[in-house]
Amino acid sequence: MASTFAPGTDFIIKPGDRLQRMFLYRQDRLLVKSRNGLPEPVNLKDLPQGQRCLEDALSLGRIDGVSCGAFRFPVDYSPPAEWSFEGLRSLYGRMDDAAMAAAGYGLQIFRWMDAQRHCGRCGAATALHRGERALVCTACGKVFFPQVAPAVIVAVISAKRLLLARAGRYAGRMFSVLAGYVEPGETLEECVRREVREEVGIEIDDIRYFGSQPWPFSGSLMVAFTARHTGGELAVDHKEIVEAGWYTAADLPRIPGKISIARQLIDWYVDRYGPGPS
Repeated sequence: MASTFAPGTDFIIKPGDRLQRMFLYRQDRLLVKSRNGLPEPVNLKDLPQGQRCLEDALSLGRIDGVSCGAFRFPVDYSPPAEWSFEGLRSLYGRMDDAAMAAAGYGLQIFRWMDAQRHCGRCGAATALHRGERALVCTACGKVFFPQVAPAVIVAVISAKRLLLARAGRYAGRMFSVLAGYVEPGETLEECVRREVREEVGIEIDDIRYFGSQPWPFSGSLMVAFTARHTGGELAVDHKEIVEAGWYTAADLPRIPGKISIARQLIDWYVDRYGPGPS
């Protein structure tokens, strides 16, 4: 059975906690070492005593019943030559899924803490809340829970062809399925229709839920759908989208790596409609 990660009840490391797995960050990168040619998170006990100059500390939860935590180094910390700081995207598929889930969770919580160091109501400092996965204002007591931004992503099909588009904010000629953030007062299905209409000018129907994926890099929850093209010609907005087209399974352009649910949608299309690139 594969290992699994389960978040804890709060973020505070309590006296007597025996954290057996650690995730050590410098800004957004995780400290790893090589084991049998694959990256593995460096544990706190691996560090020389004089290098344990850590700033923030979090209790993350458990991996298969084993407690784990997260710490951050100062930005000027340099690891030993045999270790390296790596971005989580580059570790996908090279590190086990439970470790990736815990590392992504730690990254997302640290980013949220950085953005919520002061209370939005009174301006006082916030602190970790005991007994809740939250921060609490040290002056007025307002509680802040981690923020998750829901976003939709959709594979639109027309006559056995897949709609792929290129966003102007990304370098190179990477194409992917359409995606966008949910607006206040909007259902997920309404957001799918709006994003497709705004970005490429077409109408869709038969919107079906596909799956979801937490995306710690932007603090999002990606909710994926499939849909059918029902009318209109492609007309890109030239704001977010600079190029779009219909592709068959045999002529796909450069597409996202397997880390993303965008690639899962594209792979679903290839499996259903024909062969594509490996």
